[in-house]
Amino acid sequence: MERPEWLRVPAEDLAKHAPFTLRIVPSADALYDDFAGAMHDEIASAGDEGRDLAVIVPLGPRNHFPRLAERINSERLSLRHVTFFGMDNWLDWQGRLLPMESASNLEGMFHRIFLDLVDAELRPDASNVVFPSPDDLGRPAREIARRGGVATTYGGIGFEGHIAFNDPPNSRLTRVSLQQFRESDTRILSLAPGTIISTAHRGFGGDVFSVPPMAVTLGMRQLLAAKRIRLYLEGGAWKQTILRELVFSEPTVDYPVTLVRDHPDVEVVVDAESAQPPLAAS
Repeated sequence: MERPEWLRVPAEDLAKHAPFTLRIVPSADALYDDFAGAMHDEIASAGDEGRDLAVIVPLGPRNHFPRLAERINSERLSLRHVTFFGMDNWLDWQGRLLPMESASNLEGMFHRIFLDLVDAELRPDASNVVFPSPDDLGRPAREIARRGGVATTYGGIGFEGHIAFNDPPNSRLTRVSLQQFRESDTRILSLAPGTIISTAHRGFGGDVFSVPPMAVTLGMRQLLAAKRIRLYLEGGAWKQTILRELVFSEPTVDYPVTLVRDHPDVEVVVDAESAQPPLAAS
């Protein structure tokens, strides 16, 4: 099937073409409930079995976190056995972390919209919240190894196909092979223009100058090494094409998320609007 054809595939037919589990839920609200439920069940199961748990989490999507906090508090579910690895963080134009209170500091956001909402006695130890930092790029890999690996990578997908801030790496002056990209490690990078534009559209009223221009991100090595990958995709028309790239395209650095196609345990959850065929293909 050629690209113009798969851009027209109806939403209800996507799952039979996908090399992974694909579920379509009715709305973005249902997607956030699903996301919160998946994280809750994994945390509770590990706690019941007396297991430590390490997970990689995104701050986009993020609306599931307050729901998860509410459920944790109501059930008195301890997070003392859980390590949360943040996928990435924004940096200023000089490659430095923004203040924790900044709206664009993702570690600070993780505290504000999740951990600070969890009752104090249920929160994880501070050492079990690990975000990448330009001051010690090797720390996430060391902490992951010390915990025996990551159970689940939870994430979203950017409209250009980035997962965490792993934007497409190639330009007219740079070539990165598929294998090199698959083995990419935690690093500092300038963000692709498309990532800045889409972020400005969704969170800053279109003001691209309010979006930090650099980031630090876990590499594909860390994301792909988890036992399970669970991706949640919402955003309507912004995400309709990248969903089909993920379903139909072979792995390519042009759409970084396609590298998950080779992973043995992947599930993608998408809301109904984002699963529709792109309007340009109609």
